[in-house]
Amino acid sequence: MGTTGEAELERMTTATCIVGSGPAAHTAAIYTARAELKPILFEGWMANGIAPGGQLTTTTDVENFPGFPQGIMGMDLTEKFREQSLRFGTRVFTETVVRMDLSVRPFRLYTDTKQVDADTVIIATGAVAKRLDFPGAGEGEDGFWNKGISACAVCDGAAPIFRNRPLAVIGGGDSAMEEANFLTKYGSKVYIIHRRDAFRASKIMQKRALDNPKIEVIWNTEVLKALGNERGLLSGLNLRNTVNNEESLLEVSGLFFAIGHEPATKFLEGQLELDSDGYIVTKPGTTQTSISGVFAAGDVQDKKWRQAITAAGTGCMAALEAEHFLQEVGVQEGKYSSSL
Repeated sequence: MGTTGEAELERMTTATCIVGSGPAAHTAAIYTARAELKPILFEGWMANGIAPGGQLTTTTDVENFPGFPQGIMGMDLTEKFREQSLRFGTRVFTETVVRMDLSVRPFRLYTDTKQVDADTVIIATGAVAKRLDFPGAGEGEDGFWNKGISACAVCDGAAPIFRNRPLAVIGGGDSAMEEANFLTKYGSKVYIIHRRDAFRASKIMQKRALDNPKIEVIWNTEVLKALGNERGLLSGLNLRNTVNNEESLLEVSGLFFAIGHEPATKFLEGQLELDSDGYIVTKPGTTQTSISGVFAAGDVQDKKWRQAITAAGTGCMAALEAEHFLQEVGVQEGKYSSSL
């Protein structure tokens, strides 16, 4: 928790504290602020290595979020989320919540400078797509991230740079099979690159991929390097066979990582029920967690859809459920309070 002692922390109270900075967090903030709950939102500072705004800040054109027929840059969209939260009175702090105490009421959340006592908590910390690290895979001048390399086929697969061109997917699970099948709508051919000689995906998902005439599997292979063209876009991959060490060149215009996501739940230190992959478990059809008064929204509890619009929907659900919870326990009386 840094060097600041607990006695030196700035103390704050709120009916609802939101942890996160993406569409789920800001939708929750907009709804709770309009309900006059005066929410506090901690958007984090490079939490999980990502700037405030979450996964959307790592994308360029967002074309599947309603209301923007010409598309919008990911950073611009997240800034609009933030502006709308502020407009209705959300108190936004660019600080990372480093720990919580969910065993007491009101709940206590800590950053390096603040302690917040909150009657309800909405966790919307998201999940980070796992990425491989090899030359050309990153951002910056020598990398092709967002210039042909992505971690979301549904988000980016329809982009013009991928249409009618050969594409590749790295992975061996259900997500890789699903993304490869999806990409056949746009690419001329889709390669699945897998480092082993068998998939771990379910049999039905394997069959769909293997039966698709536009999909070819490259077994026992890893990517050594990503290559680009004169326009600075991905044009190919240097591959290495893991059995005989032979190297080869694969010409592709797109590469999609489908090797899983890591939900941002470590800071919870086991206080909430998580599934085997670390996602927060919520009661079906709700955002309710294993602790009454604590809600989870967005990708931190959604391992299937992981879209900005579905995250926003669960952010709305969490806000309404938090408001109803406060009404039920008698906390809300026209304005927020922190005495359960």
